[in-house]
Amino acid sequence: MTSTVKINELSQILAPISLEFKGLDGVIRERLASKVALIDQISAYIIQAGGKRVRPALLMLVAKAVSNGKVSPHTQEMAAVVEFIHTATLLHDDVVDESTLRRGRETANTAFGNAASVLVGDFLYSRAFQMMVKPNDLRVMQILSDATNTIAEGEVLQLLNMNDPEVDEASYLQVIRYKTAKLFEASTELGAILANATDVQREQAAAFGRHIGTAFQLMDDLLDYTANSSQMGKNAGDDLREGKPTLPLIYLLENGSNEERLLVRAAVEQNQDLPDDVFAQILNAVQSSGALDYTQAAAKREADLALECIQDFPANEATSALQALCEYSLSRQT
Repeated sequence: MTSTVKINELSQILAPISLEFKGLDGVIRERLASKVALIDQISAYIIQAGGKRVRPALLMLVAKAVSNGKVSPHTQEMAAVVEFIHTATLLHDDVVDESTLRRGRETANTAFGNAASVLVGDFLYSRAFQMMVKPNDLRVMQILSDATNTIAEGEVLQLLNMNDPEVDEASYLQVIRYKTAKLFEASTELGAILANATDVQREQAAAFGRHIGTAFQLMDDLLDYTANSSQMGKNAGDDLREGKPTLPLIYLLENGSNEERLLVRAAVEQNQDLPDDVFAQILNAVQSSGALDYTQAAAKREADLALECIQDFPANEATSALQALCEYSLSRQT
């Protein structure tokens, strides 16, 4: 994989949309405003937590790349819609997973309770649907409504896979496509539509988002076993402790020793807290078995496919930034 932009900090990669990205905060704050005090309180808590906002960034970059710098007046609004949908899924995810830490601080459900967290997630969904009609484009509404429905299906698929050591790689990748990659795909396709892209460019943009979204999630799977909580902003090993059979564990279940397979199977199946010594044994097995190399290679394949999707995009700073994000997806530590 090659790129015309040297990998550095994410903020440097996103330099071509720095002004639009700064303006996005204002749009988010304005659109999150509510007369209901608790919604305002939790919304402010979410905003302060920050986050990389990769999905809205991808929307803006694709729009700029395809249009050679011309920006639709609806771009920031739709970028905020994508971020609201993503944040709503996180709020609901944290309740389902009983997570206590995200982005280095208490999750909203820990700080405000499950009921408030779920209901504010619903508010974000409904606000996103209010906003998505602004461009007056049925394609925009179709893409976002389809994406939201697919994400919900992915959430249910993941729930069905919880504590199931029989989940194979194909089934797990389906969850990733639905639950994570679909919103990446919607973001990049929306960027192309807002830039008046050709049908071919729109399809290329959508495929780019699907592949880079898969690469991001596979790297999250890997980082759950290699990064500490201060790097990831969540508790290391959360996936295993929640009974999620992600790709490193699936690899170990298929390729580990009989003792390792039995240990992982028991850990995935159990619903109680995983003892630290058992987690340490599994972590050692994951790190010594080749599971992480296998996961890294799978992520690289997806990033390479993403890069191929935009090879015919106009040569400009935004396209170079998209290329750099393919590399960033593999090199990041958070």
